[in-house]
Amino acid sequence: MLRSLTRHDQVCRIFVLCMDEVTLQVLNRLNIAQVTLISLKDFETPSLLEIKKSRSVAEYCWTCTPHLAQHVLRQFPEVGHVVYIDADLMFFSSTSPIFTEIETNSVSIIEHRFSTGFEYAAVNGKYNVQWVGFKRDPAGISVLNWWADRCSEWCFNRLENGKFGDQKYLDSWIEMFGGVHEVRNIGAGVGPWNYASYKIQYCNDQVLIDNTPLIFYHFHGYKMLDDGGCTPMPFVYMKNHNVPAEIYEPYRHALWSALLEIRGILPNFSTGILSCINADQGKEYLSELTPQKSFFSRLKNKLFAH
Repeated sequence: MLRSLTRHDQVCRIFVLCMDEVTLQVLNRLNIAQVTLISLKDFETPSLLEIKKSRSVAEYCWTCTPHLAQHVLRQFPEVGHVVYIDADLMFFSSTSPIFTEIETNSVSIIEHRFSTGFEYAAVNGKYNVQWVGFKRDPAGISVLNWWADRCSEWCFNRLENGKFGDQKYLDSWIEMFGGVHEVRNIGAGVGPWNYASYKIQYCNDQVLIDNTPLIFYHFHGYKMLDDGGCTPMPFVYMKNHNVPAEIYEPYRHALWSALLEIRGILPNFSTGILSCINADQGKEYLSELTPQKSFFSRLKNKLFAH
């Protein structure tokens, strides 16, 4: 994600909240341009530390999402626009079309756009917390602060009273607040739950989604296996559809390169690489793709400023 974003956006700043010391040490050694590292020690407040006691690792990471945006806006006054992005994204082209579309709006969110047959999943949230942007203006700060307060109060991996994690809170923003924009560019937010809706092709050195350049893809559920294979996504999404090699092959190569970099620092690094014995049935769907060992990102929260 880091390498692909900096390749397509040379002016952004990326703030990485390192959720453990190993991540902090490795990224310090890699010294990637445009990246600012934030340690838990510098990030966690007494209230967050108290919340941490009652939440799983994943739930705490979700809880931290809006607090990371708040932290960057507090600590870096020169930043005027922050966007939270998930770790398991890869950028295929410039983010400029998204920012052009946002125009004067203060907040930006992206709908799941579920393919036919997966609409039921909207019960967990119409929007995906893969890209959530806030400008440093009254409208943007108001929405961000509301989200942070709600996530502090309740952020769990279950559906309860119209809430689910940090995600379902986004469903009400357009009705509750002014200046919230739902990104319409179909090149942003493609993922396992909607790729089957589009014609995907590689043309003139770019991946096209219904003739629109792919901006980023969300590799939800991607698992690396220790025999060199992988499960590209949860089986339910691909049981009736082919895995788009135009998208997944570049990601496999990028992860392989990242693993080589990390093993140059930690030779025995294997966190997140699963045993093929425990792999689910999706593995067979990559039989035609070149097998390569790879790296499952340990970065839990990222933010970039534009």
